Amino acid sequence: MKKQIIPFFSFGIFLVIIGALGKVMKWEQSHLIMAIGLLFELLAAMLFIWQKIKK
Repeated sequence: MKKQIIPFFSFGIFLVIIGALGKVMKWEQSHLIMAIGLLFELLAAMLFIWQKIKK
């Protein structure tokens, strides 16, 4: 299960960073990229919590 959580977390962090850079560079889609990154972070957190509850 840990092998599933790390890629979601890493990709979410990557998207949030790209979205923040896009915001500085005034890209129109930067908010969307940051929102998708936060969704990946939320998914990783939910998988982590589910794993802890399941045990």
